[in-house]
Amino acid sequence: MILIIKHIAIEGPGTIEDYLLGKGYKLRTIDLHKGEPLPKNFIDIEAIISLGGPMNVYEENKSPFLKAETDFLSRAIKEEVPTLGICLGSQLIAKASGAKVVKSPVKEVGWFKVNLEKSANNDPLFKDLGQTIDVYHWHEDMWELPKGAVLLGSGEGCPNQAFKVGRCAYGVQFHVEITGKIIDDWCKAYFDSKDAQKKKKAKEMVEEYPKKKKDLEKSCNIFYANFVKIIEARKKQLALVRI
Repeated sequence: MILIIKHIAIEGPGTIEDYLLGKGYKLRTIDLHKGEPLPKNFIDIEAIISLGGPMNVYEENKSPFLKAETDFLSRAIKEEVPTLGICLGSQLIAKASGAKVVKSPVKEVGWFKVNLEKSANNDPLFKDLGQTIDVYHWHEDMWELPKGAVLLGSGEGCPNQAFKVGRCAYGVQFHVEITGKIIDDWCKAYFDSKDAQKKKKAKEMVEEYPKKKKDLEKSCNIFYANFVKIIEARKKQLALVRI
């Protein structure tokens, strides 16, 4: 079973959920914003996906579940459970690994290219993605690279875009899971509809999605397939240990 952690109703798993269900995986979604608790252990958990959200990782007074999730992710990293953090999820993995989360030099909302480092060429999650990927962003915070972690992706505005820590925990600052509907939902929720400039930007981003969709799907399918390989490799390893 793959555990999906949600922090707010409108930030769901999007295309990654569709892909994993299509591959026959069972998914369990924990809605932290509804007060649902995280599992006490990792029995039967094949992988963890921590999604995005508008809160800062240090706003534990406003969102008490952040502390519990930080502890949970710290244990997952130590137990080598394949883990993927998206945007806020990546920042929580960085925090769980002892790194700071700070304001990004640039608030990124929209489509930006991520340059993949040489370290990504042979990385299990990022291999076969080429030198750059054009992906969607919506964030103003940025993690600092945890001690012992490997930087896998960078950007012009936000230098830290993707990293790996431990054996199989990854954080990406961008949104691989995005769909046109999700972009539209976020614009309605996070943009003031009376702001003409933001209204224009929202329209542009929604209209840009169909133009980006084909290339995005190609990159995401490689990314998702690589994540599945990481999951299956760990399952084989655990099976050998039990023999």
